[in-house]
Formats: sequence, C-alpha cells, structure tokens
Amino acid sequence: MNDYAVLAAGFVCAAIGAELFVRGAVGLAFLLRIGPGIVGATVAAFATSSPELSVAVSAALAGVPQIAFGDVLGANIVNASLVLSSALLISAMRCPRASIRRDFPAALLTPVLTGILAVDGEISRGDGVLLLVVFLVWMFLTVQEARKQRSETKPSTSQQHGVRLIVILTAGLLLLIAAGDLIVFSAKGIARAFGVGEFVIGAVLVAVGTTVPELATTFVSKLRGYDDVGLGTVLGSIIFNACFIVAVAAIIHPIVVDRNEAYVALMFGLAAMLCAYPNRNGVIGRGRAAWLSLLYVCYLMVLLRV
Repeated sequence: MNDYAVLAAGFVCAAIGAELFVRGAVGLAFLLRIGPGIVGATVAAFATSSPELSVAVSAALAGVPQIAFGDVLGANIVNASLVLSSALLISAMRCPRASIRRDFPAALLTPVLTGILAVDGEISRGDGVLLLVVFLVWMFLTVQEARKQRSETKPSTSQQHGVRLIVILTAGLLLLIAAGDLIVFSAKGIARAFGVGEFVIGAVLVAVGTTVPELATTFVSKLRGYDDVGLGTVLGSIIFNACFIVAVAAIIHPIVVDRNEAYVALMFGLAAMLCAYPNRNGVIGRGRAAWLSLLYVCYLMVLLRV
C-alpha cells in the first residue's frame, strides 16, 4: 500500500480511537467512582506506550537496548513539549490537585534519577530494578488515590452500562495503538524516499510517531473539556516510559549510555517538565505552548547539529 495512504489511515485511526477512548475513559471513571485523570495516567498511558515497550523488548533481546533508551528519551521530550503544547494552543489546562502532588513530581524525578544512574556510562540491571521500584511506588500511590476517591463517592451506574464502556474504551485503545504503528511505518517509508538518514528517522520520526496516540488522546480530551484525561495520559506515559520501559530493557540487557547524547535529551526533558509545571492555582497557562514548542525546536537543532 502507498505510504501516504497508510499515513492517512494512521491519522484516521488516531482521531476515531481518541474519541472512543476519551468517551470510554470518562464513563468508566464515573462507573468506578474515580477521577478520569487516573484512568488516563494508567490505562491510557500504559496502552499508548505499548509501541515504546515493544521496541524496548525487541532491542534488548537483540543486545542493542540503546535503541530503546533513545526512543524513550525522544518520546518523553515529544510528550512533554509537543503533545502538551498542542492542547495548550486551544486553551489553558487546569490540573487536578492529586496530579500536582503525585504525577508531576514523579515526572520531574525521572530525568534526574536517570541522569544519576547514567553517570557511570551504564544503566545496569541493578539500576533497572531501582527504576522498577520507583514505578511501583508511583503505582501504589495512584491506587491509593483511586481507593480514596471510591470511598468518597456513591455508586450510580449499572453493570450493563459498564460493559459497554469497557468495549468502547478497548476499541479506542486498539485504534490508538494501530495509529502509532501505521504512522511510524509510513513515516519511515516517506523519509527514505526523500533520502532522510536512519538517525533522523529514529531520533525524530519514530519518537514522534510512537507518541501520536498520546497526542490524539490529549487533543481530543482538551476539545471535550476533560483536561485531566489528557494531562494524565501525558504524565503517565512519561513515568511509564522512563521507569518501567527502561527498567525492563536494562534488566534484559544492561544499557551502555552515551552520556553526551543522553544528558542533552534528559536536560531538555526536564526543562520541558519545569516549563509545563502548573502555577499556584493549578493552571498551565496557554502562553506555555510557545515556550514548549521552542524547547522542542531547540532540542532538534542540538540533536541534528543544525
């Protein structure tokens, strides 16, 4: 099939999948008596990060986990800059207090911790276990928050309605995952046709392509007025990528780190998270979109030595 047709199919899947997922996530959150942001930070974030997880496992088993490490760092920068800025172009985002207390600190910690672990030029198996522990602690806090919300809310939705919501949610997630795969596949073919090198394809196109599910979910969530779903998806994906996916890759095969390249990516990732941090009122202002976009452009210029 023509690469452009595959690319178009990918964007169609992303649009439909995001719409179905947001509708299902909000409904399921109401059914489970928890905040939609928690569904975004767990179910959506983990499912939309499945392309990165697949790349990580395959690369680690092949003895080249550096590919997975680079993909994760690139994807996190795209999440923290381009994905959030696309939503902020519509309007400012209001963040739930629980997300500010739990998700933002964890997302800020991940590049700092990764940088410390990479000082010796390697993410060892022991380092991978430590990252996994950090991820499990964050998951524990998320589950505790969900239990607290359930205890404070009365049930009000039927089981039959819940089954329909799960079907909608699952269909949306499958379409989002398919969108990521289709866009990455077609982008590679189009880039090669224009003579773009493999490094650029991997560092830029694959990283952007694998974050299309998060981009679509965040954008549609913003349009529907569910800021917490989009924000939860972005922050959850960053945490899942940096802690769980890197941990899995390192446990399978220790990751030899090029500190110059890694620290550049980690520095820009941390800068993007600091730029996106909400103000005292829990709001990420619309003006942050320009700064986040500029950060990503600067990252590309440094990465490609433009």
